[in-house]
Amino acid sequence: MLFSSLTFIFYFLLLCLVLYYVTPKKYLQLRNVILLVFSLLFYAWGEPKYIFLMLFTVFVSYIFGLLIHYFDHKQNKKMKLCSFVIVVILIISSLLYFKYTNFFIESINGWFKVNFEIKNIVLPIGISFYTFQILSYVIDLYRNRIKVQKNFFNLALYISFFPQLIAGPIVTYQSIEDQLTNRKETLEKIGEGLERFIIGLGKKSFNC
Repeated sequence: MLFSSLTFIFYFLLLCLVLYYVTPKKYLQLRNVILLVFSLLFYAWGEPKYIFLMLFTVFVSYIFGLLIHYFDHKQNKKMKLCSFVIVVILIISSLLYFKYTNFFIESINGWFKVNFEIKNIVLPIGISFYTFQILSYVIDLYRNRIKVQKNFFNLALYISFFPQLIAGPIVTYQSIEDQLTNRKETLEKIGEGLERFIIGLGKKSFNC
């Protein structure tokens, strides 16, 4: 689904905003769930089979984030480091498999004059963006720059938030941490957001 498409503007985005703003501000967690559901729908629109990969990656980062926090609280530096190394390897392995498997096979075929079969691997949309955002979370958590996110849905929202999921920019968890649980919307901010959206839509539509 393209940001400049009529489907996105007049159906997806409109419905998302209506449901978000009719939900009372005091139910911020429900608002987060609404944004998460629409983010997953947005991703599933283009990559229905890979949404489970993204959710699994989020789940892995969530569990190991809790482990890093737990071992830090227990002052067990070895287990904290072990948890950190394991989750980084797991997260990066997923990206390396989809992005570089055929490159490695082609390189080996060229170097050793062999003929290993090139695999038909389709690169999941946005995998680079959400992988580096997850790394931002676990690295800052390991360095004690942020607090552990104990709410799975909030962490999933940070990683899968549809406005930046497939085209970036990469947003560090540290920069958005407070907004997941404490944010305020004003008419002035909404106006500024609409202005930026309209300008961006114009540039996208006319390839500026």
